Amino acid sequence: MESTTTSPIRWTTSDLAIFEGDRAHRYEIVDGELFVTRAPEWNHQTTCINIGNVLKLWSDETGLGQAAINPGIVFSESDNVIPDVVWASNERLERLLDEAGHLTAAPELVVEVLSPGKENERRDREAKLKLYSVRGVFEYWIVHFKEQRVEVYCRENAVLNLIGTLYSQDRLTSPVLPGFDCLVSKFF
Repeated sequence: MESTTTSPIRWTTSDLAIFEGDRAHRYEIVDGELFVTRAPEWNHQTTCINIGNVLKLWSDETGLGQAAINPGIVFSESDNVIPDVVWASNERLERLLDEAGHLTAAPELVVEVLSPGKENERRDREAKLKLYSVRGVFEYWIVHFKEQRVEVYCRENAVLNLIGTLYSQDRLTSPVLPGFDCLVSKFF
């Protein structure tokens, strides 16, 4: 009896060209696995803007770096993601951008705002956590706008580990952002 095994399709950045006209979905690849999600809903996007604004105001005051909302990061042909918010120091940002102005390596801080659904949670809590850990992100925030909480992961021994969960009444500080201090409720 002859057996056949099939290996899963391994997606690459080049494959994303077939979806170019689709504005209703977001396409990301983590370790060759394709993740397709609907365009984020209103409260998700409002939370992203709020976090981006808080980080931008702090960055403008300190002159230490820049924040961006929904930048693509092309780590490799099989790792191409669109985090909700990132922050990079000025020094690091110079090394992260390619000639076309796209991120090609890890910024210091990555923020993902959870979208509803088990598959979305698996992507952010497992696949992206592992990717960001392997690629050298220093700090990773997973934000849950419905429960108004932020899970903070920090790099320890080359791995991103959960160091705490903060709620709307808590203050968020970060070793990656010197002097940053923000009431979590400002994100929501």
